[in-house]
Amino acid sequence: MSSKNILITGAAGFIGSHVARLFVNKYPEYNIFNFDLLTYAGNLENVKDIEAAGNYRFIKGDICDLETLRYVFKEYDITHVIHFAAESHVDRSIENPFVFIETNVMGTANLLQAAREHWDNEKDGHLFYHVSTDEVYGALGETGFFTEETKYDPHSPYSASKASSDHMVRAFGDTYGMPVMISNCSNNYGPFHFPEKLIPLFINNIIQKKSLPVYGDGLYTRDWLYVIDHGTAIDAAFHNGKIGETYNIGGFNEWKNIDLVKLLCSIMDRKLDRTQGESEQLITYIKDRPGHDRRYAIDASKINKELGWYPSVTFEEGLEKTIDWYLANSEWLERVTSGDYRKYYEEMYG
Repeated sequence: MSSKNILITGAAGFIGSHVARLFVNKYPEYNIFNFDLLTYAGNLENVKDIEAAGNYRFIKGDICDLETLRYVFKEYDITHVIHFAAESHVDRSIENPFVFIETNVMGTANLLQAAREHWDNEKDGHLFYHVSTDEVYGALGETGFFTEETKYDPHSPYSASKASSDHMVRAFGDTYGMPVMISNCSNNYGPFHFPEKLIPLFINNIIQKKSLPVYGDGLYTRDWLYVIDHGTAIDAAFHNGKIGETYNIGGFNEWKNIDLVKLLCSIMDRKLDRTQGESEQLITYIKDRPGHDRRYAIDASKINKELGWYPSVTFEEGLEKTIDWYLANSEWLERVTSGDYRKYYEEMYG
């Protein structure tokens, strides 16, 4: 397999760190460059186990800085991009939409431009792989699934900014002949997840016996995918997918929020030797957030059939693995939830 110089943006973040680890270990002939600004959710502890690898290098930088990107592409002769770097939390996007527009739209456009200039419109030997979300599709009723043909209908500043970045990637592919590929994934969970999203937030709160804030009636439904399975799906699409195609990645694991929270409470009570039902008493229903989509569900049959990818664990198995990791890495959890995190938490849920 030929050598590749792969720029992975946001590889100090949650999903990006798992993909960087997978590629560094699985493909020693590749050179992996982790390009990350190290904002609140970017943490070099997430990639500490690969930092000494001979085929790995960290570069601190901002995708909103076009000149730095141009330098990086030229200096390291970047041949491929896997683009994770993004603002990704819906609640934060409601508080400050312009940060999401700047990073997710302009940052993606800068990255595409730097790649286009360096590759000089060549297709052979290059790929711009853009990692996106199922939230661009909007909301579903009680039945049906998102397919790659579903019309975009974003409802939050976050999902609108990701939809815009998807359109920008396709436009560069159509206009300039850029070799692009997009995947849209359902909710991820697993180790190293910054505790602003539901599962790591609630694991941390249960440990500390703090309230578990559930939006509205708790009946919002999401499809959940173990982050390591997302990594193997990206690996499959990156190496065997077709240029210009979109692949939906999902876990076939639909859960209503309240059912997920109760399962999480039950497992945590068992792991922490608490009385069954004790953690459920922490559940607190709070005012619903604006524009809250009722249900997401991914039809991942295209990547199943064309690339032979399937999730390796059930949700229950993945959740057990995730809880075990957080309980075994309490120091990591304490470090990332100190300082500014506490202020943010009070503003969002206090």
